[in-house]
Amino acid sequence: MDSLDLTNLITDVVIDKQGEDILILELKAVTTIADYFIICTGGSNRQLNALKSAIREDMKKACDGLIPLNVEGTPESGWILMDYGGVIVHLFSAQMRDFYRLSSLWENAKVIKRIQ
Repeated sequence: MDSLDLTNLITDVVIDKQGEDILILELKAVTTIADYFIICTGGSNRQLNALKSAIREDMKKACDGLIPLNVEGTPESGWILMDYGGVIVHLFSAQMRDFYRLSSLWENAKVIKRIQ
């Protein structure tokens, strides 16, 4: 499965679990760390945990046992990063998303989709 297909699968899970302000960035032209970022906001610690769990479980089922290479952060910290190699998922609380402003840091990346 290529990175764009994986990005679309993960985005579907995030939408299903009612992630907010979803932003998909294509990074291919600006860095080699990943092909895509998925950035979204969760309305509570409980929702952040549900997003993380759903992404992990659904990708494992849909992609022949695929699990993230690494997961950093906790719902309580307000930022969870899930590294799927070519796709990196950033799950934020609203406060931490405003603080880190990843979309500003990666302003040269191509916006693939924004779902409000």
